[in-house]
Amino acid sequence: MSILERFGFRAASQPKPRADVVNVSSGDVFYLDDPRAIELLRDGMMTASGFTVNPETALRNPSMFRAVSLISNSIGMLPLHLLEKETTEKATDHPLFKVLHRRPNGYQSAFDFRAMMQLRALVYGNAYARIVRSTSVRTGSAKVLSLLPLDPRGMTVKLNDSAELEYVYSRDGRTQRFKAADIFHLRGMSLDGISGFSLVKQAKESIGLALSAELAAGRLYRNGTMVGGALSHKGKLSDEAYERLKASLSEKEGSDNAGKNLILEEGMEWKAYSQSARDSELSAIRKLQVEEIARISGVPRPLLMVDETSWGSGIEALGQFFVAYALNPWFEAWQQAVERSLLTDDEMETYEAKFNPGALLRGSLKDQADYLSKALGSGGHQPWIWYDEARATMDLPKRDAPPNQMMGHNGGPTLDDPAS
Repeated sequence: MSILERFGFRAASQPKPRADVVNVSSGDVFYLDDPRAIELLRDGMMTASGFTVNPETALRNPSMFRAVSLISNSIGMLPLHLLEKETTEKATDHPLFKVLHRRPNGYQSAFDFRAMMQLRALVYGNAYARIVRSTSVRTGSAKVLSLLPLDPRGMTVKLNDSAELEYVYSRDGRTQRFKAADIFHLRGMSLDGISGFSLVKQAKESIGLALSAELAAGRLYRNGTMVGGALSHKGKLSDEAYERLKASLSEKEGSDNAGKNLILEEGMEWKAYSQSARDSELSAIRKLQVEEIARISGVPRPLLMVDETSWGSGIEALGQFFVAYALNPWFEAWQQAVERSLLTDDEMETYEAKFNPGALLRGSLKDQADYLSKALGSGGHQPWIWYDEARATMDLPKRDAPPNQMMGHNGGPTLDDPAS
């Protein structure tokens, strides 16, 4: 047996068992003809701290889990609508509307599907779903019926000679090939335009250090001695005094006895111990790794529960920061992936996919209302937007303005009522 075979690798010429999965950490097998085996041999996931980092281990870190769950759950809970470009009305008559907004497949809700796809895009770099279509015999048109998620660990993507993407999916010993038109592919930033960056791979050293610091702290609490102070005596306690001291200390145990004083005998003194420099350094390292994960994910530090001073009046600004810098790039990635993969060229001229982040900005609706009312001419201000433009700002469909809100030729509101 070769050394590679000892680690679960098999040569391509050997008969393959039924299992053809690629997760070494779970005891499954990589084959040497698998591109991911080459990637693992070249790069690996071992960090300088000695901790092996993969998506499963990375999510054991509370800060990393909090960051990716915030982004994934936010994408999952926000409405994703198919809109008509000209009117901004919801295209409820289009079959894709229901797939995006309510039921992407037979076993997932829209929230389940989007949250899972977003999580996979964050930790693996890519998320895939097979597009199931039905073709009308009469019209020849195809409509999207459902989106079936595919495990990104089983997917290989390449660009063929015709500059078209080809998808090869391996699972349970079976290999399927798909054209780009049959796969919904969600990815973020990419160097080659084919596969996206994985946060786990890009930040494996920072995550590995955070996991190692947690492990070190756990071992310290398990094996170390936590002493807040010590009793000092110049000589040796008598047996009687020693037994009385033990009994006295036992009486002080528990939260009900907190703050009670000790009675010291035979000239004993209490000496308090402060936190050692080594313990302080460990605490500082753990806090620093939270900052590193905040930088990696784009989630503000207070949303990772590390900055108490930023709550209160600053919560609205934090929410806007989170939407603008952590979610907006993913909004665009989702919207363009929907239009690229799920709409025809003709449909892209008529329809667009759009998230509505208003649910995350409800804390600032008062400011938005004040802004829009002034923009419409409230309080003696010169109006500078139309009624339908104000509705578009709030992602509302166009409606005819009431008579007292029509804009005049000079830019000011006019009243149709002669009595006015």
